[in-house]
Amino acid sequence: MIIEPIAPDDEPAVLALNNRHAEELSLLDPPRLSHLLAESFHARRVGSLDAFLIAFDETAGYDSPNFLWFRERYDRFAYVDRIAVAARARGRGLASLLYEDLFARARTAGHRRIVCEVNSDPPNPASDAFHASFGFREVGNARLPDGKKTVRYFERSLTP
Repeated sequence: MIIEPIAPDDEPAVLALNNRHAEELSLLDPPRLSHLLAESFHARRVGSLDAFLIAFDETAGYDSPNFLWFRERYDRFAYVDRIAVAARARGRGLASLLYEDLFARARTAGHRRIVCEVNSDPPNPASDAFHASFGFREVGNARLPDGKKTVRYFERSLTP
């Protein structure tokens, strides 16, 4: 499996895959996706959009309340904003592959931890299990400003 940077030509396919998972990830439009990619620390895809991951570090110009929650608490981190795997590609370990790639890049860049949030309302048990398998631990929770979601915040240390 080859992991490659998300290129401008990939954006329509990334947008389509993202929006098929809007309940978990949040809906995007083309300008917002372009902005996220421009601000990202790490934006990678597998195959012809079998899966993708977009992550930011603490320097990003990003206004997500979840990202800002981490920035208020940690000085060095990589934040997983979104990851999606196409239905046709599930069960092949692509999400794990993308996470391992991010861990390696974040360590090289000197980040101390990987952080993310997972919906608790509506629940996302598959994501809970996935993050537990990588040793993420819960470090907080919040009800998002729009009142539509409750999330739990997770962290995984990159240091021994």
